[in-house]
Amino acid sequence: MRIPVVHHAARRRRAARRRVARTGGELLVTVGVVLMLLVVHQLWWTNLEARQGAERKVQALEREWGGPGGPSGSPVIGSGGTSDAVSGTTGTSPRRRRAVAARPVRSQAYAVLAVPRLSLRAPVAEGISRTGVLNKGYVGHYPGTAQPGQAGNFAVAGHRNTHGEPFRHLDRLRPGDSVVVETRSTTYTYVVDQVLPRTSAADGGVLAPVPRSRVSPSHGYDRGGYYLTLTTCTPEFTSRYREVVWGVLASARPR
Repeated sequence: MRIPVVHHAARRRRAARRRVARTGGELLVTVGVVLMLLVVHQLWWTNLEARQGAERKVQALEREWGGPGGPSGSPVIGSGGTSDAVSGTTGTSPRRRRAVAARPVRSQAYAVLAVPRLSLRAPVAEGISRTGVLNKGYVGHYPGTAQPGQAGNFAVAGHRNTHGEPFRHLDRLRPGDSVVVETRSTTYTYVVDQVLPRTSAADGGVLAPVPRSRVSPSHGYDRGGYYLTLTTCTPEFTSRYREVVWGVLASARPR
């Protein structure tokens, strides 16, 4: 009679492989859950948090200024301001060259940008720091560019995705759309004039006092004026390129 041989070593190996497979499966599930939570945090929580903070800041600015701004009084720049800005006409009236008097403090919100087509109202802060400005859902003013209403180029940036994503739908703007910038003393209305769908992130020409793309020279201007530049990342969920929207000043009304 044969005595059965029990291969304990083989059994131990099979048991070890099962444990490794079970542990690996648990690790994969854990990693998947963590990644899902990170995606939820980036795409939902950061937006919710930043939007609420941005809305509170807009309300705080309006309270500080004595209530929501709006068109009132006579235009400082006439209804023909669009053609004036494109042609580079600067005018002779001191009121026409009116601008924000005090230099904004870095990372401090000092204006409100409203885009009716996008149902957007967002605070404008000095600088384009991610943590100090953009990740709060604010629109950031490029240091060294003009202030609202000044001759030159008032240039700003905003996130397209996550952290409030104020410029998520910037690609929906078309020539003729209005962009309103409210400050403590004045409400400036710019009219969208040109759209540059994509350019290099290093295309500094779009921020020049007379903006013109160095990558796509057919986009931009060749004379001084009162310009607004809106920039954001493109395509969505990347930061490889920049989308640019230009506007020209149409009117400026005291609050």
